[in-house]
Amino acid sequence: MKVSVVTTLYLSEAYIKAFYSRIKQAVTQVSNEYEVIFVNDGSPDGSKEKVLQLLGDEPAIRLVDLSRNFGHHKAIMAGLMYATGDLIFQIDVDLEEEPEILLPFYKKMRETDADVVYGVQGKRKGSWLERVLGGLYYHIFNFLSDVRMPPNLLIARLMTRQYVDALLEHKEYELDLGGLWSITGFTQVPVVVRKLSKGTTSYTPRKRVALAVRSIAAFSNRPLILIATIGLAVLVLAFLYFVYISWVYFIVGKPPDGFTTLILSVWFLGGMILLSLGVIAVYLSIIFIETKKRPYVIVRRVYGGE
Repeated sequence: MKVSVVTTLYLSEAYIKAFYSRIKQAVTQVSNEYEVIFVNDGSPDGSKEKVLQLLGDEPAIRLVDLSRNFGHHKAIMAGLMYATGDLIFQIDVDLEEEPEILLPFYKKMRETDADVVYGVQGKRKGSWLERVLGGLYYHIFNFLSDVRMPPNLLIARLMTRQYVDALLEHKEYELDLGGLWSITGFTQVPVVVRKLSKGTTSYTPRKRVALAVRSIAAFSNRPLILIATIGLAVLVLAFLYFVYISWVYFIVGKPPDGFTTLILSVWFLGGMILLSLGVIAVYLSIIFIETKKRPYVIVRRVYGGE
């Protein structure tokens, strides 16, 4: 049985040596036949050179060098394409998820005969704001989408060859791994993992918001249905208000007033229209990008391996 370890590189130079030492020690307890695939996602530091130094003495290492930075999730999918193992262990290189969790993951897979064993945080790391916003994202996603995404999902997961082959059947450009993992199906079992914090992250608030918007739009049409429902509700309310004003004017004989109410109504409806157009624009942009059929990564060169 061969085990493939897949990880990505972006500003990761400081972690590579320790990561490889620890993952090598863990994976050899599962199988003597293994490979460790590093995907260089256009890292601007010396991550590529650091892996190439290790590669000279370690034939199990492969380096997939992308032509530029394509993003974390796309780099992971690229690494999975080059994985040749019967089991594939996916984990970040930054040691926030300890490489040794491979062992309890493997034990859980054998006990449950699962196709996937994935990590979830028992308690989210970070500030209270990060924890609140992270939890809110999962609630909103699961409310708006038919796909159920486990809260506090981690990148770390151990997968069978059959599952990975099925996962790679997905070809969309605007991909979100959390949703793809879920819709691929198979038997997936969670394991609670303590995630450490390195203090810094390349996921800026802007990137987090963009990822959340794309993932919801990619896996649900409910925002569009919600827009139509709100539009119908506003139309009904406007009609009822028109009936009320007509009754006051013609039956009671009191001329209607309320300049402030009129202004507020215009602002409210204007805001709803702009919001609705923005949501529709997100869907149109995704359709526009997907119809181009661009590759979501371009590989410059592969080092090591056969």
